[in-house]
Amino acid sequence: MSSPHPHLPHYLGAPQWQAPAWNRLLPPGPSPLARYSRVFNCVEGNTTFYATPSQAQCQQWRQQVPDDFRFLFKFPRPISHDRLLAGVDAPVRDFLERLAPLRDVLGPFLVQLPAAFGPEHLDNLWRFADALPPPLTLAVEVRHPAFFQKGEAERALNRGLRERRLARVCLDSRALFSAPPDNDTTLDAQRKKPRLPVHLLPSEAAPVIRYIGHPQLDANRPFLAPWLDRVAAWLDAGARPFLFLHMPDNNEAVALARLWTEMLMTRIPGLAPLPLREAEQPQLGLF
Repeated sequence: MSSPHPHLPHYLGAPQWQAPAWNRLLPPGPSPLARYSRVFNCVEGNTTFYATPSQAQCQQWRQQVPDDFRFLFKFPRPISHDRLLAGVDAPVRDFLERLAPLRDVLGPFLVQLPAAFGPEHLDNLWRFADALPPPLTLAVEVRHPAFFQKGEAERALNRGLRERRLARVCLDSRALFSAPPDNDTTLDAQRKKPRLPVHLLPSEAAPVIRYIGHPQLDANRPFLAPWLDRVAAWLDAGARPFLFLHMPDNNEAVALARLWTEMLMTRIPGLAPLPLREAEQPQLGLF
């Protein structure tokens, strides 16, 4: 299938490929994933953190996306959280075998490590990364505080990632935590997402950014603005970053992507807006 994404100079996606509110925004298509992939060119595969799809399901997904689309699947929770990447050869082989129909559209796998994964576990990560069959690769997200203190633990992490040309996932939750916790949706998001410093790792790997937005759409502008400079610089240098946009209520994630793209259009001449449908406005009653 040829590429429908001339409007995207980088990889842009959401943490899922369907939500009820997106039905009125995404272009027509035979399935939610097909509709999503006509606007976005990547997606976070959060579903695999909880359950591994069948080969048949993966084959269906492959038929619904263009060749330049990328899935960034998370390794299952038992691998990353329960076993902290140790003694996982068999479940990793099974996981990769299930995903085999998607091999040509796989981006880096997301290894989201829990706060319990500390400096003493780094050898697990290096063995895990070194055993992954090429050309498959990883993007690693850490949450242990020691990896954000600019000390020896963080230096060891960054050194090992650079040596292997792996990305360190940057989670930017500043916008989310700037919001007052005055509703259940925001409160729930703040409870589930970590509040960590934003640390970027310069490397030869494509950068991976997970941005967690403020529930009020326009309040994201000052938090997105620094990323405009960063993404523009990456693009100028020939890198193609992955940017995933989350909201406390992911019904609003597409609107956030539209806002981001409109902001980026001011920096990149000729960049087109996302090919979204205009949302239908409710008709006003006579009384």
